[in-house]
Amino acid sequence: MRGILVLLGIIILAGVVLMSLGMLRVDMANGSWPSISFNMQGGKLPTVSTGSIDVGTTNKTVEVPTVQMTNTTVTLPTIEVKQAGNTTAPADKQ
Repeated sequence: MRGILVLLGIIILAGVVLMSLGMLRVDMANGSWPSISFNMQGGKLPTVSTGSIDVGTTNKTVEVPTVQMTNTTVTLPTIEVKQAGNTTAPADKQ
């Protein structure tokens, strides 16, 4: 039941949108069926002249920095994790 109501709501909403955009027109005269016409004739796209883009490669000599690796002694922090020993609960002692 909800599905039918949702579908009916979507159809009504689509009709309202088409009427507001001028694509759907309903003409009613007394004593006759309504005539419905769709105006699907759109405007023409403008003609536009565009330039062109050329993509390629060229060889140039540029100055590039060099990186030199050296060994230096530094002080780093350390972390030592010790595992807990086997501890028995007092209830286990006899």
